[in-house]
Amino acid sequence: MSHRILNTSKPTLPPAPPPPPQLIHQTTPPKLGRRAAAAAVAVTIAASPALLGAVSPSARAQEASACIDGLPVTAKAFLDVSIGGEPAGRITVGLFGDAAPAGAARFLSLATGVGYRRKEFVKVVPGYVQHAGVVSYPVIPAVTDRLAAEMDAVRARCGGGGAMNAAGAVSIVVRDPSLPPPKPKLVARGGRLEIQEEQAGVVPNGTEFVIATRDSPELDASALVVGRVVAGMDVVGRIAAVATVKDNTGSAYFKVAKLIGDKRAVVAERGFNRPYTKILVTNCGILDLEQQ
Repeated sequence: MSHRILNTSKPTLPPAPPPPPQLIHQTTPPKLGRRAAAAAVAVTIAASPALLGAVSPSARAQEASACIDGLPVTAKAFLDVSIGGEPAGRITVGLFGDAAPAGAARFLSLATGVGYRRKEFVKVVPGYVQHAGVVSYPVIPAVTDRLAAEMDAVRARCGGGGAMNAAGAVSIVVRDPSLPPPKPKLVARGGRLEIQEEQAGVVPNGTEFVIATRDSPELDASALVVGRVVAGMDVVGRIAAVATVKDNTGSAYFKVAKLIGDKRAVVAERGFNRPYTKILVTNCGILDLEQQ
């Protein structure tokens, strides 16, 4: 009797064929025209922070500082400051009588007598501190117009608007960019109706001044640089550290009120960033150029 022997081992399969070689397609980049190539280079430059170093805000501030430091100081004035009734120190201001003769003379005249003496710093914002000036002085268009023209000349001399960007710059407020434009108003005068422009808020009289604590481009269109702090920036720092009223200009209600010319919005805005503690110029005057 014959027996069939069963093969229980796994059958050996033929080796699988090797995979077909992958074809690598080499794409030739399209040739760019002159305009497209220039645009690509511009995009590359815009995306490179290293190449933008020359026009960065810090570089602009350095250029402004260099300009201010290069202006000759022709006179010096001092401001003794108290915070909350306690002496805080002295700020010495070097004035640019050659670059801003009208502004420097204006500041010197207010630093003598009773001008800035016993007057307060009324605004502390990131970038600068602001003194109220002498509110009793009237607005004289001939004076403010001359200061505005001098402001444009100083800005042009320092590179077109960077003069107020450096920390320590002292500037007289010439314009208030936060004021709304005048509104026409119908008034009766001498038995006739006339149209008169009404200005909401207070127009600067050329006595308020600001001291920049850092890069402050918002001052470019409103203040004339008349000098720089040559001693006492630590005192300016103490002023800048005082707690203030919250700035609520981002409120929707405030924006609507400002848009329609509501006087209450203008009054409220003048109270924003006002220090809770009284910051006073207790004494001021003129120093010799050798004095600090």
